[in-house]
Amino acid sequence: MTTRILLADDHEDIRTAYRIILDAQPDMQVVADAPDGLTALRLARRIRPDVVLADIRMPHLDGLDLTRQLAGPDVADPLRVVVVTTFDLDEYVHTALANGAAGFLLKRSSPALLTEAIRAAMAGDTLISPQLTLRLLRHYAPPEPSQQAPREALSPRERQIATLVADGATNAEIAAELFLSPGTVKNHLAHIQRKLGTRNRVGIATWSLTHRQRLP
Repeated sequence: MTTRILLADDHEDIRTAYRIILDAQPDMQVVADAPDGLTALRLARRIRPDVVLADIRMPHLDGLDLTRQLAGPDVADPLRVVVVTTFDLDEYVHTALANGAAGFLLKRSSPALLTEAIRAAMAGDTLISPQLTLRLLRHYAPPEPSQQAPREALSPRERQIATLVADGATNAEIAAELFLSPGTVKNHLAHIQRKLGTRNRVGIATWSLTHRQRLP
């Protein structure tokens, strides 16, 4: 199954670079691009891509408002939007996630992280640039540890993976560190989310940081 992607960025060279990276993936295809937010909104509503990759600072309609109109809590049939930006401002991260973003990346992120964020969005997960994870967790105070007891105990391997997630490691980095296949890491993450009752890796990281003193 091929993931259909719409690119929204006011810099043509950025759109070209993203197209080269994404079209080189066997499971991805860039189906359209837009130089401003308003054009991206119209295209997205017309062609219904699987994922919209949206810059924040664009003419006519910025990426945060674009995200809200395509993926916000009031949207009846939301699309997946992964936000990318040069500026790692906390305000941008919080607003993007509140507006329904399925990922938040810095433009200096590696091509591997870019493709992983799109695959995570397709899987219903939310990938955030590792540089921003700890700051995000400080903003969202975790519940008391007693309220965070897992529904089912994590295995030693799952606790290892939860720790690496909290350290900001990507799936590929976790696989390399633990000598696992990316598919095995993905399966472990799904099991961890089920056991902890979390929706994404931010929840896993929150739990791990809260219980860090208990982890081996």
